[in-house]
Amino acid sequence: MSDNGVLLVNLGTPESLDKTSVGRFLIEFLSDPRVVDLPRWLWLPLLRLVIIPLRKKQATNAYRKIWMQQGSPLKVYSSSLCSQLRQHLESRAQVSLAMRYGLPEIRESLLSLHDNGVGKLIVLPLYPQYSVTTSESVFDAVKSGLAQLDWAPELHLINQYHDTPGWVHSIASTVRDFQLQYGKAEKLLFSMHGLPRRLVDAGDPYEQQCRKSVTDVTEVLNLKENDYMLTFQSRVGREPWLQPYTDEVIQQLAESGVKHIQVISPGFSVDCLETLEEIAIRYRDLFLSSGGRKLEYIPALNDSDEHVRLLATVIENHLR
Repeated sequence: MSDNGVLLVNLGTPESLDKTSVGRFLIEFLSDPRVVDLPRWLWLPLLRLVIIPLRKKQATNAYRKIWMQQGSPLKVYSSSLCSQLRQHLESRAQVSLAMRYGLPEIRESLLSLHDNGVGKLIVLPLYPQYSVTTSESVFDAVKSGLAQLDWAPELHLINQYHDTPGWVHSIASTVRDFQLQYGKAEKLLFSMHGLPRRLVDAGDPYEQQCRKSVTDVTEVLNLKENDYMLTFQSRVGREPWLQPYTDEVIQQLAESGVKHIQVISPGFSVDCLETLEEIAIRYRDLFLSSGGRKLEYIPALNDSDEHVRLLATVIENHLR
């Protein structure tokens, strides 16, 4: 058995559709100081006593709209992706999956790799672009888990992979194949997950990487400037986030007479609540109610063969 170990980490998801499970997931997620950096003495009581009681029913209903027979889409696709990568890499590396929030826990996955004799550990957060709120939070949890296990393997942390040719061409191929099957829209939106503007102003490279991602993909697709837009979704709270906001752009396009748009969210490695419920359901309804006729969501790479090959290439660059 190889002593190379690979830990894939995605965001996480509730384990089931009951409000208790959803509430537990939201508490863990929103308690992370990388995600919400308010003072703990202020934020944690507010989170537990006010925000979670208000949000867990709404979140449960949202998950219910996208839940698959096998479970949460994020976990279903991530698990399949991990399984296929394990087969693809065969004897070259042991591949394990963990979630930053929820199950399987990072510490438990690390323990399994440790017990299987791993000496070199490659950590790959399933976020194509780096942010302190996502990738760095994963690295925090991995380092904490290693310290708890008193384990010091040779550690390789992969910050991002949007800048690999394989990722760029995979996203471009996804758009091209979708449009060959369904036709082109009047406008293509690249909707990336949002981030508070102050984090970018403080040095987070996320916005810059998002812009480079879209530039690289549109160059491969040979798109003109008027063919597409980069927007940012999923903002919360009242402070300014990265703009333009996806929902506002979608409404403005419909009101200006645009009838057909397509949306892809290339910041997500697999489809999840933010793509399947926010984009494909809520934003579609917004576009139609504002005068548009058709909003099509272009799926993430998910557990496709192309995604497996792409991540295998990223990992192979770090193998012995």
